[in-house]
Amino acid sequence: MSDCLNAITHSLIHSFIHSLIYMLNTYKRFWLFHWAEQLQYRANTLMYLLYWLVSPIVYMAVWTAVAQANGSVGGLTTNDFLSYYMVALVVNILCSSIVIHILGPKIEDGTVAAWLLQPVHPVLTYSLMSSITFKALQILAVIPIWAILYVLYRPVMQLELINVLAGGVAVGLGFAILFLHGGGMTFLAFWTTRIWALFNVYIALYSLTSGEFVPLELLPSTLQSIAWVLPYQLTLYFPTQLILGKISLQAALPQFGLQIMWIVIFAALFRWSWRKGLQQYSSVGA
Repeated sequence: MSDCLNAITHSLIHSFIHSLIYMLNTYKRFWLFHWAEQLQYRANTLMYLLYWLVSPIVYMAVWTAVAQANGSVGGLTTNDFLSYYMVALVVNILCSSIVIHILGPKIEDGTVAAWLLQPVHPVLTYSLMSSITFKALQILAVIPIWAILYVLYRPVMQLELINVLAGGVAVGLGFAILFLHGGGMTFLAFWTTRIWALFNVYIALYSLTSGEFVPLELLPSTLQSIAWVLPYQLTLYFPTQLILGKISLQAALPQFGLQIMWIVIFAALFRWSWRKGLQQYSSVGA
């Protein structure tokens, strides 16, 4: 009996290691492919970079000017705004998801059919690695711009390693939230051609309730209540404040719990909408 159990255990471990190596090799190949692809479309990268830069820089300029004129805004000083938007700029790039831009057009024009013939999940491989390589290139491009902004504004940020590491975990979970959320929203293209209108509504809601436009404590009480219920503040405001040390690790634990909760919810919706969407896609012969 003992020899039988050992043989089964050995077989399971060997199978797991083989599957893990296969998966890592698959993601490695997708990484190399998409990295080369991103380098081919430098104009597109520059356009997206400007998109990520304009909003936070404008918000930072506006709110720091208001704070300088009034001494502070809602208890936030000029340095608070500078620190917040400087960190939020990077967090926003790292957490954002572009899956709707990658997969949405392919569902609408039917070319997603070629992806469905591959022995891998097109979203959890192709779209995921495309998003990650896109982020990597964006971060490399934003580093010198961030350095220039830091030299110009000189924000005082007393960052501690433990907060930065915890913030990194929050950023990873925040990306998972937005990636699964974005995938579920993209799958609506199996039923409707109006996903871009819905996406614009999402962008407006995200800007208001994530902390992108203004730190949440400055929102009207009603909007604050809505923001705390929705998951979007967990993908920008929470990681940013955690990195800056504005939220203690003890106070951050419930927020981490909420991040995991939303990941589970969006993962379930992601799986359900993908399966149902494929049935719909097949039924109309797209």
